[in-house]
Amino acid sequence: MAVRESPVIREAVGVFQASGDMEAAIEDLQENGFDRASISLLGAADRFVATRLTRELEDDPRAPRAAFVSSESIGAAKGALIGGMLAVCGALAAGISISAGASLAVTIAVTATVGIAAMLTGYGLARQVESRHDRTLKSQLERGGLLVWVRTRNSREEDRASKVLKRNGARDVHVHDITA
Repeated sequence: MAVRESPVIREAVGVFQASGDMEAAIEDLQENGFDRASISLLGAADRFVATRLTRELEDDPRAPRAAFVSSESIGAAKGALIGGMLAVCGALAAGISISAGASLAVTIAVTATVGIAAMLTGYGLARQVESRHDRTLKSQLERGGLLVWVRTRNSREEDRASKVLKRNGARDVHVHDITA
């Protein structure tokens, strides 16, 4: 029986010292024809990541990868959590009050009270999402920077990705092979 070899994947990699530069580079990569799915970041800190410096992870195929989440997406998630909690809980409270035969004044008061509590809960959850994201970025910056990998299919894409990374402030930009 023949042994199947793992496919070799070419990637451009760069390290950023500021999240704004990283976000600008990812936007620039997308504007230059790279699909969001071909761009990955270092995953959240687990024991494997937390004990190593960025430069040790740049070319390590075992380094956990994560999809890019923009600041705008985090803002949208926060809005959805807050608004969703408010809408669902407010509607539920109104429905229960009406079905229980409460007066309009009581229904409004219950709905407002539950809505405010739900909104505060949603805000707390949204802050946790944002805080976790901020801690991940801070932790990676403390260990040497924010890693961005870009899968490439040919030498033209390698050159284009490398130029975009450098243009947006990445350091230690290079192309490497990894096996899938």
